[in-house]
Amino acid sequence: MTGTPAPGASAAPGRGALRALLPALAGHRPMIVRTCAAALLEQASLVALLTLAAHSVGTAVIDGRAPGSGTVAALTGLVVVRALTTWREMDLSHDLAYRVLAALRVRVFDGLARSAPARVAGRRSGDLAATALADVEALEFFYAHTTAQLLASGVVFTAGATVLAGAEPWLLVAVLPAAVLLAAAPFAEARGRAERGARTRAAVARLSADTVETVDGLPELLASGRLDERRGRLAARGREVGEAQRAEAGREAVAAALRDALLATAVLGVVAGAAQSVTSGRLHGAWAPAAMALALSVLGPVAESARALSQAMGLRAAAARVAAAMTAPAQAPPPAVPRPLPPGPLGVRLHGVDFDHGGRPVLRRLDLTVPAGRTLALTGASGAGKSTCAHLLARFWDPAAGTVELLPAEGDPVDLRDLTDADLRRAVAVVGQDTPLFHGTLAENLRLAAPDADDARLLAVARLCGIDRFAAPDTPVGERGATLSGGQRARIALARALLAEPRVLVLDETTAHLDNTGDAQLAAALRTAGRTTVVIAHRPATIRRADRIAVLESGRIAEEGTWDRLTARPDSALNRVLRRQVR
Repeated sequence: MTGTPAPGASAAPGRGALRALLPALAGHRPMIVRTCAAALLEQASLVALLTLAAHSVGTAVIDGRAPGSGTVAALTGLVVVRALTTWREMDLSHDLAYRVLAALRVRVFDGLARSAPARVAGRRSGDLAATALADVEALEFFYAHTTAQLLASGVVFTAGATVLAGAEPWLLVAVLPAAVLLAAAPFAEARGRAERGARTRAAVARLSADTVETVDGLPELLASGRLDERRGRLAARGREVGEAQRAEAGREAVAAALRDALLATAVLGVVAGAAQSVTSGRLHGAWAPAAMALALSVLGPVAESARALSQAMGLRAAAARVAAAMTAPAQAPPPAVPRPLPPGPLGVRLHGVDFDHGGRPVLRRLDLTVPAGRTLALTGASGAGKSTCAHLLARFWDPAAGTVELLPAEGDPVDLRDLTDADLRRAVAVVGQDTPLFHGTLAENLRLAAPDADDARLLAVARLCGIDRFAAPDTPVGERGATLSGGQRARIALARALLAEPRVLVLDETTAHLDNTGDAQLAAALRTAGRTTVVIAHRPATIRRADRIAVLESGRIAEEGTWDRLTARPDSALNRVLRRQVR
């Protein structure tokens, strides 16, 4: 497997994009049955009400008889049933939709987490937010206004058509072509609607991404005087969204006009058919209004379903993006038969490791071993593959070839691919240069790695990392640590990892934001017997404190040894790296 990132572009809307989301309803079968029953009763009661009312009018006009008490009671009952079932159908359908959306959001997040960082790499946070929130939210219409209504309108039309066929076939002849055209129209224009929907969803995602970046970068934009330029860019993005939405709305207006024209044509056909039937004596005059009402009332739900289905076709892009996120393959699949991890200190080994990133070779036949309890400084030029080594040790990716292993004091090496994710996270902690913090208190951020850590342990780690000098456990931490300096965020990120007491600690430029004094203080705090530490660094003082140093060049270890030995030769790989830092 290679670490090729998934493209940040939106998934193309496929023909089965909406159909692929139907299995999400499987866990809500009882509610689906109740929703469909309510929709069926709601539509059937309207047809019965209109038909009975029309028959009462026809009887009163033709026969001169007022509706009897039974008819009045039936009409009253149908009004009540119609009102109650309309309310109940709306309540149930939206309850069902929001339950499904809640589950979809979790599945989208799980998919992004499962495929991270490959799927997340190269994608903007606003674009990810659009997938996780806006695209899922857009599917509310599909689940609340399409599925049950389509089924109910199909049943009601079939029953009504059967009655019409027995009562007066000519009325069915007038209605059936309109029903077929209404049902076929959404599919005839499906491609165009999907393309326009994709354009709208892409425009919304771009606007979301630019908005998130603008909010995050407000201090820098103000300091550089570029806020007006950014405001103009957001305005342009807003115009793109408006144009895309107007194109959708304009097309929907044309489609609505065509549906109305079909309904008007059907009305004329029903009137003509009823008149001819009454004239020829096939249909009694008192029943003519009832037959006409029946014919047109069963056509109404078909027209409404066609409208809903047409709008749903525009959601295929959102559905495709959501489905792609949910079904994203795992970059580090779980083991078929997990191996237990022995207790005690652990070393690490990368043996014969190959890794490609975006089709570009990063590591080639890399061999690197860190004995248990030792500290290794991994250094090299930017782009040499140092952070890739950290990601492999965290098992964000698996190597294309070779193995990444933990080395127990006794027993055979354990391949990371043979460990459960929980065992791996307890044993290995990776702290990056820009490890994010979350909105909440300091204690809540620290306990992310160890939810069960008690207050005494939390305070001890905070003191160890020097956090107690600027924050207390109940101190609020702004989103992404916005209220803190880079050095303070680094201390919190390191304390969070130490709270979990990992046996292997990987620091990827974690102390880059600290001054030399702070770096030295944290280095002293990290000296724990038995823990293996891999420090990825450029700072000479940080590199010098390690037990051993490995220099990475062109995806291989160019040299490895102690500070004194590697700096003794002027042309050593380490000296080349150090000279680049001086420049």
